[in-house]
Amino acid sequence: MITLCNLLSGVGAVLLALRGELKYSLVLIILGACFDFFDGMIARLLKVSGPVGKELDSLADLITFGFAPSAMLYYVMSHLPQVHYVSAWEQICPYLAFLMVAASAMRLAKFNVDERQTTEFIGLPTPANALFWGALLVSAPQSLLQCAFAQLILFVGVLLACWVLNAEIPMFSLKFHNLSWKDNSLRFLFLIAAIGLIVCFYLPGISYAIVLYVIVSIVRNVLA
Repeated sequence: MITLCNLLSGVGAVLLALRGELKYSLVLIILGACFDFFDGMIARLLKVSGPVGKELDSLADLITFGFAPSAMLYYVMSHLPQVHYVSAWEQICPYLAFLMVAASAMRLAKFNVDERQTTEFIGLPTPANALFWGALLVSAPQSLLQCAFAQLILFVGVLLACWVLNAEIPMFSLKFHNLSWKDNSLRFLFLIAAIGLIVCFYLPGISYAIVLYVIVSIVRNVLA
């Protein structure tokens, strides 16, 4: 039931995104992320976890964290000012936002069969990618959206996101198995920094926190 609430949140986020209600779409993505965070925990507590739940979780994640942010990006890219430097590109480019759906599907499929991802992730988790784009698009300054090359900048961002989702980069999990500082020091420090960024910068702070998450994961692997 909790996983299905995640799925329904994603469906609502897609519909709102395509109507241009980006703020409310982001709210539903965040709500879906909350459901996604707690469904596995509650399933284990109730001893009802199983393969069906795992597959259902991935299907829900594809809608909430793959399709929904892509729909938000599609709406923004299709409503940017037309500068007519390459008219055909301006017509095609918004649809390229949905490349993130394909990349997210690949990411989730790999997660389901990759035995290395039991305690950490390989590549950026789809919820993190969705929160990054959702917060970025809602808080994007008009100066950026009025830029003549805004579509191209966003398209490059899509390509980068598709790569990071499936890159062979180990990234630490934020799921706590206990509250020990010794076992969770990195998680505690990151959460403190992320909360600080959100308090200081509000919505952009969410995007900054996701970038910090990627940087910390890379640095941790380099120093390991």
